[in-house]
Amino acid sequence: MTTRQRHIAHLYLHAALSEAQYGDVIELMSGITPHVQAVPPNAVQLDLTSALRYFGLSPYDVVQLAKMRLKALYDIDSSAGLAGNRMLAAMAADASGPGDTTWVPAGHAADWLYPRPVTALPGIGRSTADTLSRYGLHTIGQVIDLPAGTLQRLLGAGPARLLAERARGHDPRPVTPSEPAEHLVADLVLERDCLDPAQHHRAVLELADQIGQRLRGERQITSRLTLTVRYADRSSTTRTRVLSEPTNHSFALATAALGLLTALGLQRARVRAFTIRADDLLPADSAYRQLSLDPGDDRARAAEAAADRARRRFGPEAVRPASLAD
Repeated sequence: MTTRQRHIAHLYLHAALSEAQYGDVIELMSGITPHVQAVPPNAVQLDLTSALRYFGLSPYDVVQLAKMRLKALYDIDSSAGLAGNRMLAAMAADASGPGDTTWVPAGHAADWLYPRPVTALPGIGRSTADTLSRYGLHTIGQVIDLPAGTLQRLLGAGPARLLAERARGHDPRPVTPSEPAEHLVADLVLERDCLDPAQHHRAVLELADQIGQRLRGERQITSRLTLTVRYADRSSTTRTRVLSEPTNHSFALATAALGLLTALGLQRARVRAFTIRADDLLPADSAYRQLSLDPGDDRARAAEAAADRARRRFGPEAVRPASLAD
């Protein structure tokens, strides 16, 4: 019995989409294959394996069909990656310029991966990348050529095993059809690649404040924040933190988001964009608060409520945190 070769496409949508628009995209892609997985906030993955016989097209041509439908029906430009598993497809999409498609056929995956930077692999954070760099390991090929025992001594058994699997292009995860997750997203693309840590701090603070305002406006709370930083070389880093208690309080959200930023240790990284996503949303009336003897917390929440009322009456720019004032 032979196993059919999988064909997975990862499409980046070059548009800022609302929840409803993102749902429309998922529905549109479901007309090509029933195996569509949402990758919020601006991507989808398609398992095209069962769709090829129906359309009578090559995997590459089916991807072009999906991109043409996005453009024709919703005026959404996209770039794509096509490969034999989800990880390789996402990496190929990262390597694609706007409007382009990068196809990594199964027989060429190892050759395609070998010269690429090790930071192109998903899950390689700054700390791991710095450790590998100190030992002269800059490319995926160098990691592949390293004896398993040496890699384990550098990173530990678990991380070394996972890195070795990814470096060889292994990813058994299926594309799981699902509705877009309940979440809120705020993002900021900087006018130019930014090296200044103070500007990084300001950008994340502004996004956390936006998330807080939107949560309170929709009477929701969140218990999990995700910060994604995209760099000038098109790579990105994502970190997630579960909050100590569900909240829509901007100060608490900003504290968590800035903690994630600090943990990344960007220093002089050339940053192009930031994204903050709030997940696990619940109605605000289901919130609980840890009792506090600090009267400052109550005063901060009262001031926040007053600021929200002023924004509703005079516009979103009527009141801003002092640290964000021009």
